[in-house]
Amino acid sequence: MKVSEHRALLNYNNLIVYTIVKRMIDFTCALIGLIILLPLFVLIVLLIKLEDPKGSAFFYQTRIGKDEKPFKMYKFRSMVSNAEEKLKELLDQNEIQGAMFKMKDDPRITRVGKFIRKTSIDELPQLVNVLKGNMSLVGPRPPLPREVAEYSEYDKLRLTVTSGCTGLWQVSGRNELSFEQMVELDIQYIQKRCIIGDLKIIFKTFKLLLGAKDAF
Repeated sequence: MKVSEHRALLNYNNLIVYTIVKRMIDFTCALIGLIILLPLFVLIVLLIKLEDPKGSAFFYQTRIGKDEKPFKMYKFRSMVSNAEEKLKELLDQNEIQGAMFKMKDDPRITRVGKFIRKTSIDELPQLVNVLKGNMSLVGPRPPLPREVAEYSEYDKLRLTVTSGCTGLWQVSGRNELSFEQMVELDIQYIQKRCIIGDLKIIFKTFKLLLGAKDAF
């Protein structure tokens, strides 16, 4: 066997081990997290329903995950019930370049929504996605179908691995970065991904949540 073939085999075996260990960590942490956070889930549901009794406390969007396969991503609802309909009126006020939409003072966000977004509590139901296996704790953020429709073939490289609740982009500047920078960070993560690297990203995510500077 040639040296290059031997290295390729080692890299392949390392990737298999990484994938198995990563899934074990994801499943275990998601299950424990959902059990521990159950009282908080009940409280947030009550607060959302008190502010807007007609709307559902939970919200899901179709997102694009690994290998461009669509899945339902769960969140606590932080916007008014007809948020998607109102989006068309706000697209020209997008505050981030590229195939994404971000608006700091989005008028669609409710009072409870502002709090759970600032603290990233609205993202916690994604632990269900992690449990199901269509998301990981760490990986590229899953985009919307309308965003992927604008992707180049290079941009789609970020869809070659399982999407994550947090990732290198989120701990490296998040909304202060351009779409192109996000893609570069995601590809950098994919090329160098390892368990130690994932744990470092999770640790940095917790540190950022304590400050919650740009969680909008």
